[in-house]
Amino acid sequence: MTTRTATLKGGGTIRYVEVDDPPAGGMKKTFFTPDKKQVVQFFHDAAAARDVNRLARLEAVVGRYNPTLDPTTGEYFRKLFCWPTGIVVAPTVGVVCPAYPQTYFFEAGPFSGKEKKGKWFSSPKLRGYLPASELGDWIKYFQICLKIARAIRRLHAAGLAHSDLSCNNVLIDPARGDAVVIDIDSLVVPGVFPPDVLGTPGYIAPEVLRTLHLPLNDRNRSHPCAATDQHALAVLIYEYLLYRHPLRGPKIHSATSAEEDEMLAMGEKALFVEHPAETSNRPTGLTAAYTDFGPHLADLFKRAFVDGLHAPNRRPAAVEWERGLMRSWDLLHPCAGARCPHKWFVVAGPGSRCPFCGTKPGRVPVLKLRRQVKPGQWMPDGELVVHGSVGVFPWHAFDNAQTGERAERKRLGYFGVQAGQWLLVNEHLDSLTTESGNRVPAGQAVALIEGKPFQFSTGPHGRLAEVAYY
Repeated sequence: MTTRTATLKGGGTIRYVEVDDPPAGGMKKTFFTPDKKQVVQFFHDAAAARDVNRLARLEAVVGRYNPTLDPTTGEYFRKLFCWPTGIVVAPTVGVVCPAYPQTYFFEAGPFSGKEKKGKWFSSPKLRGYLPASELGDWIKYFQICLKIARAIRRLHAAGLAHSDLSCNNVLIDPARGDAVVIDIDSLVVPGVFPPDVLGTPGYIAPEVLRTLHLPLNDRNRSHPCAATDQHALAVLIYEYLLYRHPLRGPKIHSATSAEEDEMLAMGEKALFVEHPAETSNRPTGLTAAYTDFGPHLADLFKRAFVDGLHAPNRRPAAVEWERGLMRSWDLLHPCAGARCPHKWFVVAGPGSRCPFCGTKPGRVPVLKLRRQVKPGQWMPDGELVVHGSVGVFPWHAFDNAQTGERAERKRLGYFGVQAGQWLLVNEHLDSLTTESGNRVPAGQAVALIEGKPFQFSTGPHGRLAEVAYY
């Protein structure tokens, strides 16, 4: 091993440790700095040094489009992105990035030291090789999906697209519910910087594969953009929640060529394995279905893989996935099944049971949230399934409270059972009020009695909660 020096654009240098067989992807090879806190990545293609577009893209990515530089939310997004911090101009063109936290490398077993790419966790076969300590409970995959959706929402809000969103370019840690989006240097700025790559098989949008035969400058050819990210995001979320690919089923499109069959199955002839009307691609023995995850996610999956699979403008945006996952998070409930491999499920309505093991919960209290549209008139505004691990946060109590990177995460109340009665214990709600108009001060509780509503706050934007039991 030899320590060498790279020159940075704009002045300065950075030292890196040269090794004979560095980690390498499709576009770059990676070397660590001596303290292993950063990596220096060089592009394989020597022509990169002469590519004006690539250098301009890197400058834009490291500079004006960089969400990690935001003084308010930058720290939050530094955990969701492995965002380049500098551009290398010698000995060849490359980027400097933070090193991934050690939690994104396997700690034990035969894969110790390897990156935790998503396919290890979304493939039932590959999951079988991993130690139980790495797999995490189902609620952690929900957290992962939410964080990925939030990261892509932030990219799209800035007019950017990832262009190669896939299980290879998102590292996940199901033991902790964390995710980080990598390979940021190939971002697409529509109309300014064209994409470098088509994407990763299995995540490339059907319209890209369908028009791949057309010349690059043909206006009918589809290129990676925000709409193709939306397809890849939906695929990732489906894989992480259901442990299967949404388009890979038994239907054969070409009996003579495996390559042609794959192109058709992922492109022109792509068909959702759970299509409600066309069942020719449905695998046998499916247990949990996308419709088991409550109304918010069921609608999003239908729009992504039925309505929008071949109609990009009908796909749900990343911000819609973020909202739908957040609303569905409030419907999660622990599974009491002793042998349930997932430990959590979505309470989608009365009579819900765990789709993974069939266990039906006992009587589950549910708060039906309402927002006031005018005095005396309340409209439905979500639900909160109650159990011992859930709390009340500002986004539950107030209809204008933010979630995401700007959220106020102070818990306002928690739930418990006393003498068989579910209670909401007030911690920080200044005007929690019962149906009869009595204030419930901090440290005291309101009973969750079926049919008896209460108000989290009598101030502006305070929500009403109607109590039901499923």
